[in-house]
Amino acid sequence: LPARNGGKVQLSGMSYDNTVSLSGIQWRHVKFIEDFTPDRSTGRWLMMSDVCKHCVRAACLEACPTGAIIRTEFDTVVIQQDVCNGCRACVSACPFGVIEINPETNTAMKCTLCYDRLQAGLVPACAQACPTQSIQFGPLSELRQRAQQRLEQLHAQGVTQARLYGHDESILGGLNSFYLLLDEPEKYGLPSNPQLPSTRVPAAAALSTATAVVLGLLGLVGLRKQRMDQLAAAAKQGNDGE
Repeated sequence: LPARNGGKVQLSGMSYDNTVSLSGIQWRHVKFIEDFTPDRSTGRWLMMSDVCKHCVRAACLEACPTGAIIRTEFDTVVIQQDVCNGCRACVSACPFGVIEINPETNTAMKCTLCYDRLQAGLVPACAQACPTQSIQFGPLSELRQRAQQRLEQLHAQGVTQARLYGHDESILGGLNSFYLLLDEPEKYGLPSNPQLPSTRVPAAAALSTATAVVLGLLGLVGLRKQRMDQLAAAAKQGNDGE
């Protein structure tokens, strides 16, 4: 990815987490999560290589008004830079906080899962470079099988909190980039039940309708009171005239 500040290293002051978060420039971020007791006498590190999940039911794709976000022949989700107008609809729609605006181009950017490399028959750069094979690439059926085997190993070793996240259809129809976590999703800053924008529309519409009804009733009450005040004033004037 393009280096900022001429490639000069700038420490964030947040432990070893120097990139802090995903952005329009940093498309992969390794989270260093400190899970310590208040006195820091005991604890552990949780690490997660965060990236776009390339959701089967992608909120960003649903929200994009220009058609800039597409699903590719590899079932990945890509933002076409020549079509994106930087409206930020996808930024607010993504439940994982993956997409941001690139300050250089003023367009939305995120991981493409190395679309150009996939077209050339190559493995994504992150999986190619990972020295521990923590990041793996391949057919989803094979990856799910490997992940399940590893999960069973962890459970046998007493890591009972370990779980898979996004491997099945329960989360946005499935995540094409799914995770093996050592604790609950919230520990990693992941939502336990991410939602599509369209699922929030009925509730919002119902709230808007209810608000309109209440305002309408208040308006009628106000008009009725105004009319009664006018009649009372007219009656008083009539009595004064007598």
